[in-house]
Amino acid sequence: MKVLIASTHEQEEKIQELINYMYFTVFPQYFTDDEIRYYNDLKVLHTTTRHFEYFGTLKEAFQVITGLQTLISILECHDQKQEYDDMFDHNVQILQEFGLFFPFSLDQFLHPSNCEESISIYGKATNELLV
Repeated sequence: MKVLIASTHEQEEKIQELINYMYFTVFPQYFTDDEIRYYNDLKVLHTTTRHFEYFGTLKEAFQVITGLQTLISILECHDQKQEYDDMFDHNVQILQEFGLFFPFSLDQFLHPSNCEESISIYGKATNELLV
């Protein structure tokens, strides 16, 4: 008999938080709003209502969280990203094994685009007005 421990609600929230971070912090540095909207329509990094199929156990949820965190760390590293090419590919493969579609290569993230200079609906606000 094998005992499996189900993923926790907090793990699922963390996965969604990391996906949102990719869309609203990382992607705007490299892609235009139209491209991000297109990737959203393609369901890049989307979980479905059957998310338990993808990361139903504690171990699987940790693998997804770690894969997302590693990709974010690599993409936010501004120097020598190409040194992490194998690690990037390995973590993309882990995400895809759990049904998270991530169709990018590290080459697409080597140089930030001019997108960060323009106003993006996906990017963070520079300042906020409090009323």
